[in-house]
Amino acid sequence: MSCVFCAVVAGTAPAVKILEDDDHVAFLDIRPFTRGHTLVIPKQHFVDLTDAPAATLAGMIAVGQRIAQAARVSGLHADGNNLAINDGRAAFQSVFHIHLHVVPRRDGDRLSFAKGLLVRRDPDRETTGKILRAALAGSGTAPPD
Repeated sequence: MSCVFCAVVAGTAPAVKILEDDDHVAFLDIRPFTRGHTLVIPKQHFVDLTDAPAATLAGMIAVGQRIAQAARVSGLHADGNNLAINDGRAAFQSVFHIHLHVVPRRDGDRLSFAKGLLVRRDPDRETTGKILRAALAGSGTAPPD
């Protein structure tokens, strides 16, 4: 099996599972940013946001919310959580089976997701908006007016 997350689903790769239901598996990240850093994956293989159906993404977020809430009320004493999906190689996706990171945070933990991030201004926001609206209209995913 070439996808390590599919192997986790199949039970052939080791994982510390946190939650499993009919459609998802959640397990501790092997390279955690913080204690309790959990990955939520769909059992069905989807590569990234362009591949995964909206219902799959919604299910991942719902599971992630449950884990985030558990991190707050448990002995992890989280004060908050970061939820993130890295979409594609350019966005630092390293395992190409879509996954949601749930990263418990504590006040003062000094973890910075945006360290070194350069703030850039779009010199032509109106044109950027037109480009995205046209793409949404062409794909049938445009939001209702």
